[in-house]
Amino acid sequence: MSGDFLFMAGWNRFRDLPKMFPLQKVFSVRCGKYCSPTAIGLEFCWNRTGVLCGPDWHSIRRESGLDQLDCSVEVAYFCHELCNFKIMLMLKSRLSLGKLAGFLCLLSCFTSLGAQEQAGSLEKPGWKLVWNDEFNYVGLPDPSKWSYDTDGNSYGWGNNELQYYTEKRKENAWVENGHLTIRALKEEMGGKSYTSARLRTKDKGDWLYGRFEIRAKLPTGRGTWPAIWMLPTDWEYGGWPASGEIDIMENVGFDPDTIVGTVHTKSFNHSIGTQKGKRIYCPDCYSAFHVYTLEWEKEECRIYLDDQLYFTFKNDHQGFESWPFDKRFHLLLNLAVGGNWGGAQGVDDSIFPLSYEIDYVRVYQRK
Repeated sequence: MSGDFLFMAGWNRFRDLPKMFPLQKVFSVRCGKYCSPTAIGLEFCWNRTGVLCGPDWHSIRRESGLDQLDCSVEVAYFCHELCNFKIMLMLKSRLSLGKLAGFLCLLSCFTSLGAQEQAGSLEKPGWKLVWNDEFNYVGLPDPSKWSYDTDGNSYGWGNNELQYYTEKRKENAWVENGHLTIRALKEEMGGKSYTSARLRTKDKGDWLYGRFEIRAKLPTGRGTWPAIWMLPTDWEYGGWPASGEIDIMENVGFDPDTIVGTVHTKSFNHSIGTQKGKRIYCPDCYSAFHVYTLEWEKEECRIYLDDQLYFTFKNDHQGFESWPFDKRFHLLLNLAVGGNWGGAQGVDDSIFPLSYEIDYVRVYQRK
């Protein structure tokens, strides 16, 4: 058998690629740069059209051990619209059916192992996955999981925020390339000078206790205020702050290296200067993805950055005034502009547009 053979192998998320090609460094013939392995896979030069730069196959052959085949192979990576990265190999020259079958079998084994590991990565010892959005689709955020919170546009959300939160508008909230992106734009709308989005799971995802994992990359710049947080669904103890608030992650642009985790209750809240929380240093939160986690149980709330515990709030059993966290809560993701805290040092209009990227949201409960 001779000629060219085209083979395409599906691959879930490019963090698995190094398991197939154990590379140290490869050269991309398309962009003329070297690409190195990272913690989540190979670093490629990103092309906004949805194409990833392909490395020179000869660099791969020398380091991978796959060059035992009696053929030459060219490889390219490109992005599927559901953010499944595919491997395309063009086998050239004379190639026996036996060797071709063996090569495809090898690829099949790697693909199968990668898919199993991807599924396994969702598992957490002692926890059961009950809700998640991996954002492996293209379009507006999944309406079965997310709705748009716009109720406070008329009064600045109680924090004198400057943005107008939109609804079902792709310019402000859109899913593609495996990420949800919330964008803040400098534009006039609804009497405000900026637009953005505030998404919530209310009545689509409401939980009493659990582990909440969100992997995200933050925007930065003076005036930004991205957050991952939770509010009560039913407000059974009354309005804010009596029914509580849990801030899994907050960051303000004038203090870009700092992540803050906080709880607010009737007894402990920022309006009276008694809020409970902690800060953690994270110098690359706006250039790299990190995992922000809350473990909320009957006796305490624990907040983590990349599995590093940095804040614990315990149930003191003194009533709802200090522990209202025995009722259902839901998740919120938003990017505010300005406000009492975010805008404490003003807003730099030169930073817009801004993007807040979320890779996944996962919710677990105890087994």
